Amino acid sequence: MDQPRLSTSAQKVQDALVNRGFHLQVVELPQTTRTSKEAAQAIGCRVEQIAKSLIFKGKETSQPVLVIASGTNRVNEANLSARLGEMVEKPDAEYVLLRTGFVIGGVAPLGHTQLLRTYVDEDLLQYEEIWAAAGNPFAVFQLTPEDLLAMTGGEVISVK
Repeated sequence: MDQPRLSTSAQKVQDALVNRGFHLQVVELPQTTRTSKEAAQAIGCRVEQIAKSLIFKGKETSQPVLVIASGTNRVNEANLSARLGEMVEKPDAEYVLLRTGFVIGGVAPLGHTQLLRTYVDEDLLQYEEIWAAAGNPFAVFQLTPEDLLAMTGGEVISVK
């Protein structure tokens, strides 16, 4: 049986996975996965297993920073700012789309329009499987924490 055709943004993530040598499958679900809670309900996993991709912006440099956090964790912006050496802020939707190529709620951990400084939440490493957004608020893919680190080159940190 053929796989259903993916939307353009989900196909972009699928292509990025294949091009990077990952044998992972993007799926689009009928219900939204925009929030970690919605994603966990749609997938049937724990909220903690959702690898949410959050974009921050340096206040002085306007450089984007990707933080991939466990679904239940809030990013401690003061700690992130200290790590970066500049204050960070949450950018608007246009900035996120321009810097990543994805809408908020669909930012994938790879396939961005530019190289992003990336941090990965240490809490994600405790799970055998995790789930990440794949280009839009209905698309996801399953992966391991090892896959996540390999595809992002992200530095493991405590985000809380």
